[in-house]
Order: sequence, then structure tokens, then C-alpha cells
Amino acid sequence: MKDPGALVYNVALNKPASAMPLDSRLIALLDRGMVLDIALENLPFRVYVAQRDADVQQVADLVPAEQFQGEGEVHVAAIHNGDDASQHIQEVLFNLNPGDALVFLCTGEQAYVDTLAAFGQTPQPEAHS
Repeated sequence: MKDPGALVYNVALNKPASAMPLDSRLIALLDRGMVLDIALENLPFRVYVAQRDADVQQVADLVPAEQFQGEGEVHVAAIHNGDDASQHIQEVLFNLNPGDALVFLCTGEQAYVDTLAAFGQTPQPEAHS
């Protein structure tokens, strides 16, 4: 059996999380958030990053119903100011299966900036519905 630490390192595209952000592509802007696509080991995943309260009810406002109806799971994590965003992201990435989606609820401005940075993104002007 492989060392779990090696698997996390492998998921991080063979680079330590602090050395290189994950490659992502901006799909949509949300009110205080972004929808991103990432690829890990050639598998696509949808990522929702938003500055919101750490409340699971927020997920329904971010993630379309179709995502819940698919075969994959929706993983939700709260990231607070002062947290190590890269570490939280790596922990969630370690548990992904094909078709899964990730939601990061960032409870403060710095948490939001740090989480986006881990995906190689910077905050954009807000989308308005």
C-alpha cells in the first residue's frame, strides 16, 4: 500500500502545494465567487469558491441542481481567515473521485484570496445577477 503522504503529493501535480498553484480555468463569476474547472491526473473536476458563511445552506445557492443529480459527490469545506488554504484544498483533493465537485466556503476576504491563489486565480469584479 502506498504512503498516504505520497498520494497527496502526487495529487498536487508532483509539486508541493506551496510551490505551484493548481491549474484552473475560470468558467463563471458569481456574486462574491468563482466557478473553476481543474484537471487532476487528466480527470476534470468543477470547483466553486465563494466568500460566504460556513453554512451548508449556502451550497444550494452556488451549485446547480444538476451537479447533485449526477453520479459524483459534492465535497464542501469551510476555509477561514488564518487557515492554511492550500492544506485544506489538498485534504479535499485527496478524497476526490471522478465526477465529484468541490465547494470552498471562504468566511473572510483573506481566506477567499488565499483559496483562489491556490488555484492560480485572483479575485475578479463581482458578477451581478
